Amino acid sequence: MSFPSFILLVIQFLLALFLGNLAGCSRDPAGAQPKTAEEAHSEAPAATNRVDVPESVRRNLGISFAKVESRRVAQTIRVPGQFELLPEARREYRTMLAGRVELLVKQYDVVEVGTPLYRLVSPEWRDLQARLTEAESTIRQTEARVASIPMLIAAHRRHEEILEKNIAMWESRVATLAESGASGVVTVEERTSAQNTLATQRAELAEILEKEADLAGQIVSAQAEHDAEHARFRLLLSTASSVLGIAEAALAAPYELEEHLNAGIHKHEAPSSRPLAAWRKIDEIEVRAQAPGVIQSLDLTNGAWAATGSLVLATIEPDRLRFLAKAMQSDLGRLRDGLPARIVPPKGGSVELQDTMDATLIVGLTADPQERTVELVAVPSKLSSWARSGVSAHLEVVTAGGQNELAIPLSSVIQDGLARIVFRRDPRDPNKAIRMEADLGVDDGRWVVIASGVKEGDEIVAGGNYQLMLATSGNAAKGGHFHPDGTFHDGEDK
Repeated sequence: MSFPSFILLVIQFLLALFLGNLAGCSRDPAGAQPKTAEEAHSEAPAATNRVDVPESVRRNLGISFAKVESRRVAQTIRVPGQFELLPEARREYRTMLAGRVELLVKQYDVVEVGTPLYRLVSPEWRDLQARLTEAESTIRQTEARVASIPMLIAAHRRHEEILEKNIAMWESRVATLAESGASGVVTVEERTSAQNTLATQRAELAEILEKEADLAGQIVSAQAEHDAEHARFRLLLSTASSVLGIAEAALAAPYELEEHLNAGIHKHEAPSSRPLAAWRKIDEIEVRAQAPGVIQSLDLTNGAWAATGSLVLATIEPDRLRFLAKAMQSDLGRLRDGLPARIVPPKGGSVELQDTMDATLIVGLTADPQERTVELVAVPSKLSSWARSGVSAHLEVVTAGGQNELAIPLSSVIQDGLARIVFRRDPRDPNKAIRMEADLGVDDGRWVVIASGVKEGDEIVAGGNYQLMLATSGNAAKGGHFHPDGTFHDGEDK
């Protein structure tokens, strides 16, 4: 045999082997003898409506499942809507005084209570500190006055006692001189001098008594001034607390708030030896977060000069949401506050169909006469991870009456010719799906009643069922299998 003839025979053999492998999925070794018709018929797979859907196939075809639920489909009103933030979920931070702003956060930063947001350098804060200092100084001055007056009164009383003794002595002297004057022993000049001295002592005593009365009035006046100045100090400290967002007690530390409140004498250390109160040490106003949240917007730039009341930034609490929907006014007779409701994700997305949120219905106060709709509000009891402000979804409201029936997602039903088909996951083998004709009832646009063939808790193919229908259409009784690459073949995998 010549060499070209040998090459030709090898090529023919390889071609025959290749065509034999393309004939089907059979994994018989090369060179196996073909089977007779009787042998092929005896080894044919038993008739079945099951399809192999192993994990690799489910992943490649995007097959997902939904559970059969007990629902009141006929009594369910389903309306579209969207999530929105609760009014109290947004918090604004504005400047309390005019000044230069230095931002300490960035947009979308997550903040907790007490997180520094921005600093404010404000001349008006210095003015407030000056007024606090002036009020504190006046308090100390009035306290010093109140403390000194009792000592002055004590000195005046000692002087009064001396004068009273002197007056008693001079009264006795004048009486003695008056008795001696009749005998001519005492001259008129001596008697006149004694009477003048007595009168002087009496006048001085009256003056001392008058001064004592004046000092008693000064105590009341100084005490009233002290109390008024203390009230002014507390008002200024309260203003500082509002501006800074710091408690009054913390601003007054290390001193007590009531240190200057009580009337009377107070003994203070020398000003030079006293530690500074906290409000004296603050050079820049640092504004901190009052609630947790996320920085939604920054309305000023670093270094900007802001007027009093300027908006610096705003935060939101993204998990404080409500669902706002619109129902037809024709359903008003079936709707009322307190009905059970459920927020469900939109169709066709990556969110699982049964990842829903329970809520309680609130019928809105107003309606739209042009669109003939009424507003519905539902606050979910627990948020799912897909809930965001502005996300569209549907609100299902269960009205009164009716009874629970087994239902499956309407999207799991496929039309194959005149038959409506569903694929039920085999309870005994989760890697198989059972094709079955659906015995269906009423639907609400998302769920449909199924009368037979399933029980509550069974799993129905909800995603990827169209591929299963194409693979089994017109040949459901023969069964088949998928390869990991997503291709389908009749019969068992060999």
